[in-house]
Amino acid sequence: MTLLRLSIQNFRNLQAVDLEPSPQVNLFFGENGSGKTSLLEAIHCLTLGRSFRSHKHKPLIRQGESAFTVFGRISSSGVQVPLGVERHLDGQSTFKANGVQVSSLAELASYLPIQVINADSFQLLEGSPKVRRQFMDWLVFHVEPQFFTTWKGVQRCLKHRNSLLRRDRIDGPELAVWDRELARLSHSLDQYRQRSIEHFKSAFLELLASFIRLPGVDISYQRGWDRERDYEDVLKTNFDRDSQQGYTHSGCHRADLRITVNGQPAAEILSRGQQKLVVCALKVAQGHVFGNLTGHQCVYLVDDLPAELDQVHRSRLVDWLERLGGQVFITGVERDALVADWQERPHLARKVFHVEQGAVKVVEDTSSAATE
Repeated sequence: MTLLRLSIQNFRNLQAVDLEPSPQVNLFFGENGSGKTSLLEAIHCLTLGRSFRSHKHKPLIRQGESAFTVFGRISSSGVQVPLGVERHLDGQSTFKANGVQVSSLAELASYLPIQVINADSFQLLEGSPKVRRQFMDWLVFHVEPQFFTTWKGVQRCLKHRNSLLRRDRIDGPELAVWDRELARLSHSLDQYRQRSIEHFKSAFLELLASFIRLPGVDISYQRGWDRERDYEDVLKTNFDRDSQQGYTHSGCHRADLRITVNGQPAAEILSRGQQKLVVCALKVAQGHVFGNLTGHQCVYLVDDLPAELDQVHRSRLVDWLERLGGQVFITGVERDALVADWQERPHLARKVFHVEQGAVKVVEDTSSAATE
């Protein structure tokens, strides 16, 4: 997948931006607050309807305006598809693909898979299981066609089961019906996750080994209940505790990825620099596996790359991104530091943009020469 055109209206401090990105490398430099990160946020909104910095849309609307609009044209398997997102202060939203309003944000997300690498990516090691579960499910969503339908079914069952658990008098037969359906769907969801994680684990460990020497690093999938027991039996055994507290304790909604070093949580063992490298390996491994399983490439949004990694490891990350062969959008404050990692790669189509006070202009374009 490739973003061929990006048009932004009234998004944060970006009043009117219209770009034709390079199909490979796009570098944005400018002072802090100039609008670099806002560009990446706008691309994220185009595919997920929201920013990677916040689920709230009102702060994204330029001050004094009533709505923001992001339009893009993507190419997938040789077919061009227009995408559009518009969100208003009053809560009204419009999401379109190919000129037709999409039925869900999940449908929108399927058109342009996005991976983000920024300071918040450290939450993969330091954050709650929910963060890692969302990370894991990005890959499962894109490679397992039935995943999202199954995931929605699990959420529906949990909602009804928890509602029954909070009643003063629990309807036993009705609860048994929801338990059976929840167990059936949870088993399917667990299988989807296991298949994806098997591919992901080997890719992650191989990439990390080429990036830095960190003996003892491992990653394991925790499905959310005892692996040796049937889930419906777990629900029956936990009934008293679940009914007392009014919610379902065990299940695939508690799944996690455990990232360890010699059996200890990686966040407690690794230095900040080492954590950066592990996080980069996690993100790139996802793109690698996605490409292998689907034959497509995801788009990478990398915010303030020079600030996150030293020159040696920036160069290795750039090597990884180049091998993936997808489109990348990378920001940084200083032009020289941002461009340096790509200067030894004249075969890549590259565009460099200067961002200043919400305005964006091309200052370097090697796209034509690189693609000749």
